[in-house]
Amino acid sequence: MGLAVPEEVVRVASDIREMRVRGAGRIAKAAATALMVAAERYPGSDAREFREYIRRVAELLLKTRPTAVSLPNAVSYVVGPLLRAPHVGSVEEARRLVVERASSFIRYADEALERIAEIGSRLVRDGDVVLTHCNSLAVVSIIKRAAQRGKRVSVYATETRPLFQGHVTARMLLEAGVDVTLIPDSSVRSLIRRVDKVIVGADAVAANGAVVNKIGTSLIALIAREHGVDFYVATETYKFSPFTLSGEPVVIEERPPTEVVPQEFLDKHPRLRVLNPSFDVTPPGYITGIITEVGVIPPSAALLVLEEIYGREGVREQASVAVDEEA
Repeated sequence: MGLAVPEEVVRVASDIREMRVRGAGRIAKAAATALMVAAERYPGSDAREFREYIRRVAELLLKTRPTAVSLPNAVSYVVGPLLRAPHVGSVEEARRLVVERASSFIRYADEALERIAEIGSRLVRDGDVVLTHCNSLAVVSIIKRAAQRGKRVSVYATETRPLFQGHVTARMLLEAGVDVTLIPDSSVRSLIRRVDKVIVGADAVAANGAVVNKIGTSLIALIAREHGVDFYVATETYKFSPFTLSGEPVVIEERPPTEVVPQEFLDKHPRLRVLNPSFDVTPPGYITGIITEVGVIPPSAALLVLEEIYGREGVREQASVAVDEEA
């Protein structure tokens, strides 16, 4: 059976799965933190047992959400070197490796968000009306930074049904003193003429530049293109999907029907089917640019970013270790 996974780590996994931790960036940092906690709490002295224990923790985290590629990328970055190593030294060496990799990832994530806020805020002009969808720390950071620079910015935030993540965005921006109007998702087309630009986050970016984000994003992108409104995506490069290089599609997560209708309604109408996809895919042709910590890039440059990541960190190898070695 092996050692039990610490309760704190189990709680993090549950919070990710049940969307108490929302947003791809927050999910990635939560996973890295959970791995660090697991490493620090390991009570044994067997290095081989430690590696298998960390592998089980990684698998627990990987099974929580199938779409947010930031999760496997974060897990892979933290545990890849340990799981790939042909020999494990002492427990202390292995523990230090996991803790240092987790700390490094968290530090990079924070620095990337800061950089995106700075780069993205330059695209926001004084007096702009920005439309956003769902809740993205990257987008919120851009708008807050623009406001801090003295730019007058107002925001249309969609409710983002069925879980209303747009309410979180509205609250965060209101607390920063930004003028926010909350709107139903279905009203975007009637309001798009009042909008200067759209900025949304991402849960994954494919090698061809297509963006996976909260359901409804692709419809907003289509409406923006129809009316000639710039559509930007703000995201860290660790959300770029290494799996799509080999043609593997991003899995779109299906959430429980009770997020759409109450259980009592389902009980009364047992023949009713409810589809609740959590994400959709926005084609690269609808995207003006992707705001990352390395700059604003066209969707066509996503492949170059992935190749640079592979060359720098061997992310693809790390991902294969974390995902494939489940035996």
